[in-house]
Amino acid sequence: MSSNERPSESEGHELRLGGQASSFHRLSRDERVERVALLSNLTDKERDLLAGRTPFPIEVAEHLIENVVGTFAMPFGIATHFNIDGISRLIPMVVEETSIVAAASATAKWIAREGSIKTEVLGRNIIGQIQIPLVQNLEYALKAISENKPALLKVANSIVLGLVRRGGGVTDIVPRILDRADLKGKMLVLHVECDPCDSMGANSINQVCEALKPFIERLTDERVGLCILSNLVDGRKVRAEITIPNIDPVLGHGIEEASQFALTDPYRATTHNKGILNGIDAVLLATGNDWRAVEAGMHAYASLSGKYSPLSTWTMKAGHLLGVFEAPLAVGTVGGVTRVHPLAQIALKILNVQSSLELARVCAAVGLVQNLGALRALSTVGIVKGHMQLHAANLAIAAGAEAHEIEQVKAALKQILQSERHITHSHAEQALAEIRAKCVSG
Repeated sequence: MSSNERPSESEGHELRLGGQASSFHRLSRDERVERVALLSNLTDKERDLLAGRTPFPIEVAEHLIENVVGTFAMPFGIATHFNIDGISRLIPMVVEETSIVAAASATAKWIAREGSIKTEVLGRNIIGQIQIPLVQNLEYALKAISENKPALLKVANSIVLGLVRRGGGVTDIVPRILDRADLKGKMLVLHVECDPCDSMGANSINQVCEALKPFIERLTDERVGLCILSNLVDGRKVRAEITIPNIDPVLGHGIEEASQFALTDPYRATTHNKGILNGIDAVLLATGNDWRAVEAGMHAYASLSGKYSPLSTWTMKAGHLLGVFEAPLAVGTVGGVTRVHPLAQIALKILNVQSSLELARVCAAVGLVQNLGALRALSTVGIVKGHMQLHAANLAIAAGAEAHEIEQVKAALKQILQSERHITHSHAEQALAEIRAKCVSG
């Protein structure tokens, strides 16, 4: 870049991150807030909301759900050192579990130094379902839908003109013939495929399916049952790949073996996938997305073969470690909670994503990084040591430590962990009692 050229906004964001994200965890909380505000160009109002100096407006909460009595705060952390598709990013994560943010940051730092993260989108469409519960004349119904598909698509897109104007909308209506579980006949299900652009699309596709219902009934002479979206959005999948060239072969094969365990045993695959979702859910919560819908879709996708399987696999090839994640991941950057929750807007600004598909790619990358961090720990020192060290603060607080006593209790628990290899609530209570006794005697 010449001295006369200015970096674009995204390039400037990346350049700033390069020198500013190091040692982030060593800063005080106020310093971390100021650093994020600087890197993400937050306004004073946004910075104060992020820091908790301005409370979440109860008036907003009143409009999000029913019977509101208050709000429930969750820790909002920032994972650092992520370089995804050549772009450096800070990753906002809302989560209550110890070690998730730390593991994501440490693993991302290792990958940035030794390897790479690449992502891609495999399709854009979500799915709405129009069900004919017990089809009476299957051949006639299929013929009527096929012959009238252009007219049905025109009706469907008249409901979502905003999406059509933005380049999206309903693209196809695909029939599926199913044997009823009660063996009483055939069920006909129409899949209405729709590109929701930058919204998650649930409300849009539900409205489309409801609007098509009377037309389908009139054309087929059949009774339509449910009209509802599917959260198994396998038409909108995302793929992420992590490559670590020339990895230590002992570590690499250990991670590969852990992956084989998940491929072989659904009991292990469940925990394997939970580790992936530790990262994805935290980003979804931060950005105001429906994490329950994404989780449901991913677990269903993991079971499509008839056996519950891992969402990621790890293999060694010519001395390189390759990890691949692929799953349905429909998220939004406009509409819903993302539009009305002020902290969700701040999280999107910190992420510096320009579209819902870009956000989905980031989520996939974070999930795979989180997975690698867990498998790396399991294949070396085990999961307990690192997790317990970070869990010490939780134990100290649960034991009743005041703010000024937490660090002392943590130090005592660290000593216990080294000798006994585990720490408990009782250990924390005993350490706190000894600390307070010394203060009294002193």
